[in-house]
Amino acid sequence: MDQSRLFRGIAALSVTIVAWGATFPIAKSALVALDGFWATAIRYLFLAPIFLAILYMVEGRGALGYERRFRQAAIFGTLGYAGFNLFSYVGLQYTQPEHAAIINTLQAPMTALAHWVWRGVRPARFTLAAMTAAIVGVALVVTKGDPAGALRGGSLYGDLLCLVGGACWVGYVLGVVKFHEWSSLRYSALTCVPGTFVIFLATAIATLAGIAHVPSIAQVSSVAWELVYLVLFTGVLGVLFWNRGIQLLGPLNAVLLGNLIPVITFGIRVGQGHRFAAIEIFGAALVIAALVANNLYLRRKAIARAP
Repeated sequence: MDQSRLFRGIAALSVTIVAWGATFPIAKSALVALDGFWATAIRYLFLAPIFLAILYMVEGRGALGYERRFRQAAIFGTLGYAGFNLFSYVGLQYTQPEHAAIINTLQAPMTALAHWVWRGVRPARFTLAAMTAAIVGVALVVTKGDPAGALRGGSLYGDLLCLVGGACWVGYVLGVVKFHEWSSLRYSALTCVPGTFVIFLATAIATLAGIAHVPSIAQVSSVAWELVYLVLFTGVLGVLFWNRGIQLLGPLNAVLLGNLIPVITFGIRVGQGHRFAAIEIFGAALVIAALVANNLYLRRKAIARAP
C-alpha cells in the first residue's frame, strides 16, 4: 500500500473515530431535554433526506429505486436505523456514555457468533478466546466488579437495551451481503427511509402510551447544537468517512482503528470531570486488547490464505 493511500485512509478513519467517540457523551447531554424516542426521531427527520440527497448527487436518479427489493430493505432498515438507534438512545437515558461505547465494541464478537449460528461458520479457538475476554472486559466496565450494585439505579437496564441495539446493528451489517450489487451509500440511504418511518411510528406509539413525551420548542432549542452534531458529524460525516476509510484501507484495518472509538469516549468523560475506577480502566483495556489481538490474528490468516 502506498504511503499516500495509507495517509488518506487513516485521515478518513480518524474523522469517524473522533466523531463517533464523542457521540454518546453528546447524546447523553441531549437526553437531558429530550427522551430517546424524540431525540432519534428529530435526528432522522433530517438524516433521511440528507442521505437521499447525497445518493442522488453521487449516483444519480436511477439509484433511488428499490428494484422490487423494498421489503428486504425495510427489514434491514428497521434493524439498523430503528432498532439500533431507539434501543441505544433509550438505553442511554439509564446508563453512562462509556457503557454504551464499550458495549458497542461487542458488535464484532456478535457478528462472529451470528455467522456461527446462521451459517455454521465456527470461529477459530483464538477468536472464541478473544470474544470471551472482550465480554469479561465489558462486564467489568458496566458492573465495576459489583454485579449487584449494577442492578441499582437502572444502569444495567440501560446497558441491556444498548446491547440489544448493538445486536440490531449486527443484523443490519449482515444484510449488506444480500445487497452486494448496491454501493454502501445506496444501501445506507435506501434502508434509511423505511427505518426512519419505523422510528416515527414507534415514537408516535410511545408518545400515545405515555412512554415518550412531545418536547417543546424551548427544549429542542436548548440542545440544538447537540442535535446538529448528531445529525452532521455522527450521522453523515462519520458514516461517509468510515466508508471511505474502508475503501482505502480495507475492512480489517478499518475495524482495527475503530477499536479506538471507546478511547475517545473515555477521554471526553475524563474531560467532563468523571473519574473512573481502576477496574473500569482495566476492563476497557481488556476489551480493546482482545479485539486488537483478534484483528491481528485474522489478518495473519488472511495473508496465509492469499495466493
